Amino acid sequence: MQFDPFVIPFNLGLYFILIYVVVRSVIWFRELSRQDKLRLQRGFFGSAFALSIKEIFLESLIHRKILKTNFRLGYMHMSLAFGWFLLIFFGTLEADIFGAKHLNAPYKAIFFRFFNPEHGRMGFEAAYGFLMDLILAFVLSGLLLAVSKRFFSRVVGMKKTTKLRLTDKIALTSLWLIFPSRLLAESFTCGAAGTGSFLTGSLGSVLASFLPAQQFAYPFWWLYSLSLGTFFILLPVTRYMHIPAELFLIFMRNSGIRTGNKAGAYTEVQAFSCSSCGICIDACQLNFSAGINTIQPAYMMKAIRNDEDVSDIAFNCLMCGRCDQKCPVGIELSPIRMIQRRGAEGENDYRNTYRGYFRKRESVAAEKSPVTQNYDFLKKTDPEKVDVVFFAGCMTHLTPAIKNSMLKILDASGVSYSFIDEHGGVCCGRPLMLAGQDKEARELINFNSEMIWKSGAHTLVTSCPICYKVFKESYYLDVEVLHHTQFIKMLIDEGDIKLKFLRKKVAYHSPCDLGRGSGVYDEPKEVLRHVTRLQETKFSDADSLCCGGSLGNMKISSGDKHKIARDAASLLTKDNPDILATACPLCKKTFSSASETKVADISEIVAEALSLNEVKKNSNKKSHIIKHVVNIS
Repeated sequence: MQFDPFVIPFNLGLYFILIYVVVRSVIWFRELSRQDKLRLQRGFFGSAFALSIKEIFLESLIHRKILKTNFRLGYMHMSLAFGWFLLIFFGTLEADIFGAKHLNAPYKAIFFRFFNPEHGRMGFEAAYGFLMDLILAFVLSGLLLAVSKRFFSRVVGMKKTTKLRLTDKIALTSLWLIFPSRLLAESFTCGAAGTGSFLTGSLGSVLASFLPAQQFAYPFWWLYSLSLGTFFILLPVTRYMHIPAELFLIFMRNSGIRTGNKAGAYTEVQAFSCSSCGICIDACQLNFSAGINTIQPAYMMKAIRNDEDVSDIAFNCLMCGRCDQKCPVGIELSPIRMIQRRGAEGENDYRNTYRGYFRKRESVAAEKSPVTQNYDFLKKTDPEKVDVVFFAGCMTHLTPAIKNSMLKILDASGVSYSFIDEHGGVCCGRPLMLAGQDKEARELINFNSEMIWKSGAHTLVTSCPICYKVFKESYYLDVEVLHHTQFIKMLIDEGDIKLKFLRKKVAYHSPCDLGRGSGVYDEPKEVLRHVTRLQETKFSDADSLCCGGSLGNMKISSGDKHKIARDAASLLTKDNPDILATACPLCKKTFSSASETKVADISEIVAEALSLNEVKKNSNKKSHIIKHVVNIS
């Protein structure tokens, strides 16, 4: 019987983690809503299953997304994940092909060289030994990068790496010991038996030349087994739980499950799927512009897993979405942060039990606000029937140049429109949502919805990306919602406005809520190309920078906001454009105080490019209806 006591730690760890993952997955499934359970069941028997297998291979093993953006970091993750998978896969085949019998226990494959020290002298066995050494070298190269990253993160192109708890450090040490201890155990064994390939054979021969190889091999086999067993036992209470959790997450996501606005099993799976890789830290402008590096999503996910207070972390965020775009696991970081902002609202929450190995679902009592919001003082009117409703929004009213430019463009176009909040209307509700006050926001949404519905308009135009996003996602309107850059692009395409070329160099800043938040990237740039020379920047589309003036951060100081704005403006105007263009009133206000370059909204540039003759002609072509339909007294 091929058995030795040193395999016991490995066996205990392996069977523990296998049973744990199965039980944990069953609990997660049971806690899903009925609709999500049905989605998961349909996904298991549908295309989502094959799609998930493909994604697991490309992202969990190959780490394709990280490879595309940071090759060294991607190689590090790939060599550890894919290399370890190959060691297990080909090790199992090796034990099955060359072992005494088929269908061996898992430890036979893991400790194959110990039980078969004479294996690999010549022929096919030697070729197979070469393959196994090659895979081990592949893993060790990634491990070398991982160790270097821990102390010198710039080795893999990162500025920061995550801080670790004690259990994380123990698990990390165990992980680091697994592959070097295997190398030494196999090398000593091969050195004593005169076998092994280019790695274990060569190292073994050298070691055996001055050490008693047989006696030294045994302690390293013990170390190998203990490292594996310790890592498996600690896996559920450390960041390494992301290894099995990510597989479940991919399948859930491809089955159509989304975060929603409440904590639940899917949110918990996402929290456990975070590997604390630190990519979100490097992507965060609070880190690289303001030096705030303790509130990024990696820390929020860790705090959620450990039942720590996340209120400071949850509210100290620009909500710009750069981390969502960069997360290699595809975790919905911003929606999870919003759930944490809502806090104790009578929803279900999760608490650790049994020292963090399990979590129980509990209902948190709602905190009653001492002040009840009431918007009954808002006056409702019956607006005139028009085709287009223009909603400027709070921030546009604070930047009159944008408002006046839009009115000039609307007049020039000849469309029938009403300026629904001409005299300072009702907020769209987004700031209240960002503060976690959804019920108060809903009151404003209902009020605005009724006004827009009564106008009979088929199109709603807004100048603020924040308003645009909330009208698109949180309102239930039977109108087409357009940001003013989309509307202007449509007017140009249909020939409703004529523009002259301004011959100015312009760099475009894509606002967070318009670009990453709503996917509107092309129309603003196409409008700018129509009237100016558009300069490309290194921070375009999904990689755009936040202006720093975010309304979503409740913690940051004005000084730190200014640092972010100044840093972003400096990067965007590196090629000395005549104008730093944006498509957001908040971004314009923020950049204007942080840049020496002229800052302008696209509507202002277009208004300047309007032909005065066209303005007069179109102004007389159709009857315009400009009505004040909302008034707060």
